[in-house]
Amino acid sequence: METETPGTTEPTEPTNLTAPTATATAQRFRAAVEKEDLAALEGLFAEDVRLYSPVKFRPFEGKPMVMGLFGVLLRTFEDFRYVGEYDGTAETSADGSEAPSAVLAFRSTVNGKAIHGIDLLHFDEAGLIKEFTVMVRPQSAVHALGEAVLAGLVADGLAPGPAEN
Repeated sequence: METETPGTTEPTEPTNLTAPTATATAQRFRAAVEKEDLAALEGLFAEDVRLYSPVKFRPFEGKPMVMGLFGVLLRTFEDFRYVGEYDGTAETSADGSEAPSAVLAFRSTVNGKAIHGIDLLHFDEAGLIKEFTVMVRPQSAVHALGEAVLAGLVADGLAPGPAEN
């Protein structure tokens, strides 16, 4: 969102959070993922974080579930690397409010399928990640990722197995 002043156009900042704070959190998140450091990741999520997955309609909700999912993801992705970063603001899914946001573009492989994707991070007033959306392509990679993540969630006791549904 931008506000216009005669002769200039400047971005507006959400209340109580500066762009450098959101950028710093995004950079710490990126470093933690690249180092596969779950302890560092845990300190970056709000307690009521929501993660929207490309393979599940409803979000994963709450820090314990999202942390469990990240444990699986870090084991599942092969040769994971971030290849770009963009900062700005975006409307959140949970309440439609505009929040400071970052997009981290990545490439990886899952079970032999090349994946290209983005992580869309939304930050709360304290600079913690309150909403996280993952988008991946192509469809064959989405399918491979879904199967691998489900198997990991079942193995870790975070989701029921196929016979339990």
